[in-house]
Amino acid sequence: MSTNSKNEQLAINTLRTLAIDAVEKASSGHMGLPLGAAPMAYTLWSKHLKINPEDPQWFNRDRFVLSAGHGSMLLYGLLHLSGFNVSKKDLQEFRSFNSKTPGHPEWKHTAGVEVTTGPLGQGISMAVGMALAEKKLAATINEEQNQLIDHYTYVLCGDGDLMEGVSHEAISFAGHLQLGKLIVLYDSNHSSLDAALEQSFSDDIKKKFEAVHWQHLLVEDGQSIAAIDAAINQAKESNQPTVIEVRTTIGYGLPEIAGTSDAHSDPVGAENAKKAKRNLGWSYDEPFTIPNEAYEAFADLQNRGKQLEEKWEKNFSKLKHNNLEKAKILEYFIEQKLPENWSETLGELSFCSEPLATRTASHKVLNALQKDIPQLIGGAADVSSSTKATIDHSAAITASDFSGKNIYFGVREFGMAAIVNGLALHHFLPFVSTYFIFSDYMKPAVRLAALMGLPVTYVFSHDSIAVGKDGPTHQPVEQLAAFRSMPNLQVIRPADGNETAAAWKLALKQITKPTMLVLERQATAPVTHSLDQAIEGVSHGGYIVSEVKDPVGILIATGSEVSLVLQAQAVLAKENIAVNVVSLPSWDLFEAQTEEYKEKVLPSHLTKRVTIEMASKLGWREYAGPEGKMMSVDSFGFSGDPKDVMDTFGFTVDSVVNEFKSLV
Repeated sequence: MSTNSKNEQLAINTLRTLAIDAVEKASSGHMGLPLGAAPMAYTLWSKHLKINPEDPQWFNRDRFVLSAGHGSMLLYGLLHLSGFNVSKKDLQEFRSFNSKTPGHPEWKHTAGVEVTTGPLGQGISMAVGMALAEKKLAATINEEQNQLIDHYTYVLCGDGDLMEGVSHEAISFAGHLQLGKLIVLYDSNHSSLDAALEQSFSDDIKKKFEAVHWQHLLVEDGQSIAAIDAAINQAKESNQPTVIEVRTTIGYGLPEIAGTSDAHSDPVGAENAKKAKRNLGWSYDEPFTIPNEAYEAFADLQNRGKQLEEKWEKNFSKLKHNNLEKAKILEYFIEQKLPENWSETLGELSFCSEPLATRTASHKVLNALQKDIPQLIGGAADVSSSTKATIDHSAAITASDFSGKNIYFGVREFGMAAIVNGLALHHFLPFVSTYFIFSDYMKPAVRLAALMGLPVTYVFSHDSIAVGKDGPTHQPVEQLAAFRSMPNLQVIRPADGNETAAAWKLALKQITKPTMLVLERQATAPVTHSLDQAIEGVSHGGYIVSEVKDPVGILIATGSEVSLVLQAQAVLAKENIAVNVVSLPSWDLFEAQTEEYKEKVLPSHLTKRVTIEMASKLGWREYAGPEGKMMSVDSFGFSGDPKDVMDTFGFTVDSVVNEFKSLV
């Protein structure tokens, strides 16, 4: 049995009753997790967590991730009692439209919420990225006498998080790199939404985590502050990441349904809510009652955080005095800014002379830019030799050496995408890479990056049926259309080296959304005559790359197909048919332009148009217009020589010419 003090138990029960009252008032929500996990959350926050509610963005704070985001009322209660800008009224507006307390935690929407969670498995995976960020920054900034970067990443997760495949990928990666400042509190309550956990999950958690180089600790009594506190202290002493399995009762205190799947979510009704409060020993009748003792229980957290930040600021001043270069790097991270003249090195590159694959151009651009951008870091899902997304002359990060800028993620596409969301939340500018077809594995994490507005750059190569001999399993068809439909995602499919350089520049300047670079494997001829032309054109999303006098129509393309239609333009010209060629690398950027600009590029009177892209036609009607034609790929591809595959689908100069002539 736990031996919690009266005031400690009162604080825990305050968190519980706030969850009961909020779910009842909202007529929806999840009180099961808050009722069961309140003791471990209280213990972590009151005794360990290093945060300053007066400055939620203090850079060296501990990070707390509620991976089981459906239990959001537990987090909101913690934030309120700790002194964050979450009022009692905010708690009463739980799940209301535009309130500070939405159904699942949302980053930047509520002070103190470190990350948007709800899709299970992704919270713990993003926390791995946060822990990686801490360790990488510590290796970059810290000095022997001044450990300026020194904080923990804590996670509260449930059974559902550990069932999701992405958590397996991230947990394996964290153990491999020995991210010792990652501590996971596992709410082990033997229940899932549909039924008792034994119906779907029987993993041996201890063996599972130890097999991937984690420390596993067990707390049998999930009500005991002392036992939870001792486990957290033990976890802090380890060089391994630690999972603390805390045995709890879901819906603790609820009459009849506590400990069952019925306690997972939904209101229980006024009478059962009263009974639950009586079971907890709660003596207050008024909903949302918060005793003064509950606030007092969190007073030490506030004082501790304020003092620690003041001490940290003094140490930061020491760093500025002792090592201005390191201090400047840290300021880039804190302020989320790029060094001055960071893109000047692009002017040293030349892409106008010979055919080049955009994946190869991307490699050159990345290596030119990374010299002056300390936040730029990343890697690939075991295909960097193919996608060319690697930083030359830089070590790979290993468990014993965090000095490098390359990350070997292994074949963990979804985990990779979620992990770099954590890096971005820690103000890195991460990039990740794989073949475009495998973006399908990553989509849920890409969506969260877009939802949060994180500056992640996705470097996807092998962008079309031109992959050829790898066959239809590796030939993307519908991916461009899917990602173009995603809000707040910048998708760019450059046509040559200059457009690729322009795309990278846009990606790194953009700090409120992720950017997807869709690159070709095959070499194609240059289509632009200068970097300036490409930067100007790509920044607008689309532009006339080759303009003629008195055009009768337009050929519109992206990527490698722009080179193809330039050849078709020349053939048509010999037949006295004048057409403009438009490169349209980014639909979202183009749609953000003025109507005047869009009319200049795609004049409404030029209704004879052909769009050319080796992907689904979905969305292209907008640009082809009602009288235009669309050359596309709307079935799965074939295995064979790339030229044969493209010929089969009609992506030849003659086919483009004939398509346009059919309009004339």
